[in-house]
Amino acid sequence: MTSDDAVLDDPVGASLRGHHAHLGRHHGRAATYLPGVATFSALPAGAGQRDWADLAELLGPGAFADMFSCPARPPAGWDPVFVLEGRQLVWPEGAPPRPVGGGVVELGARDVPEMLRLVAETHPGPFWERTVEMGTYLGVRDGGRLVAMAGERLRPPGWTEISAVCTAPGARGRGHAARLVDALVARITERGERPFLHVADANAAALALYDKLGFHTRRAVTFTGYRTPGGDRP
Repeated sequence: MTSDDAVLDDPVGASLRGHHAHLGRHHGRAATYLPGVATFSALPAGAGQRDWADLAELLGPGAFADMFSCPARPPAGWDPVFVLEGRQLVWPEGAPPRPVGGGVVELGARDVPEMLRLVAETHPGPFWERTVEMGTYLGVRDGGRLVAMAGERLRPPGWTEISAVCTAPGARGRGHAARLVDALVARITERGERPFLHVADANAAALALYDKLGFHTRRAVTFTGYRTPGGDRP
């Protein structure tokens, strides 16, 4: 199991250069995910005018560029869309997974409509029609209805991000989120990787849950999004 966490400083770029290369598009040193998979884009540290121009060409005029935790700032002409403060949490190196409870099912392409409905109801973060292709997604059903889910998103070398952790309002307080995260931690560590995740600072409930489950903060992060120059503004 790797203890090298430097790749977590650029998890999007590291994923698109490696495990998720088949899910991405590249132009020069700019990279982004295919439409419908994710809106995350990546540029190298110290990105210059040419790099930002390559990303603008890759995305098209007036397009949304979710720069995730990239510290680079765009040149003039790029419109800011959002800034969100958060944290990057990691699973302790060598820590055994917690016992995994029952009632967890694996989700796939046939479940995407239900997954999208749950995301629309709970707003856990970006999730699109093809996001399920980024890794394994697990869920909990109640009477056949999908009421909770969580899955794997970014995959920098040696690591897997846990994301889209959400529970329908009427099913909360039953431990579904903890059970799903425990199941994913077990799967990730079993293949010799370490779990990590990202949480907004304002999400106190999620931070408390992940602390209870054993995660600890690696660093503070600032999530940013911009719109490329040109095109019609919404």
